[in-house]
Amino acid sequence: MRVSTKGRYGLRAMMDLAANQKDEVPVFLADIARRQGISEKYLEHIFAALRAAGLVTTVRGRKGGFLLARGPSETTVKDIIAVLEGPCVVVDCVSKPRTCKRAETCVTRDIWGLLGRKIEEVLSGYTLEQLVEMQKEKSEKSTSMYYI
Repeated sequence: MRVSTKGRYGLRAMMDLAANQKDEVPVFLADIARRQGISEKYLEHIFAALRAAGLVTTVRGRKGGFLLARGPSETTVKDIIAVLEGPCVVVDCVSKPRTCKRAETCVTRDIWGLLGRKIEEVLSGYTLEQLVEMQKEKSEKSTSMYYI
């Protein structure tokens, strides 16, 4: 499995939304694009998919924008990546055994299936809330203090 820019940018944008959404006030897509250095047009496509999957909601109008559909502690990395990248399948024969006549007796297929499940396990183990907190900690560590 290879995560494309769509998955990487989508996860970063969702982290940004989680970090900047305050008191149910919608976040402008243009602001997310600016902070993350991602094309707003590209984010429109990503957020359309996230909206269709029920991960974000939109508020129309002059003060409109995007909101998380559920709390950041309830949205996992797997939720986002599955929407933007599809199922976590390393090789086709794991999800479509009929594509290979050896599927029932192939040990390597078992390994690929195990690998896919482990990837899903890791992605399921992190929520947006945790990622936002990890990002804060990392940002604080990278800020150097100079004393004179």
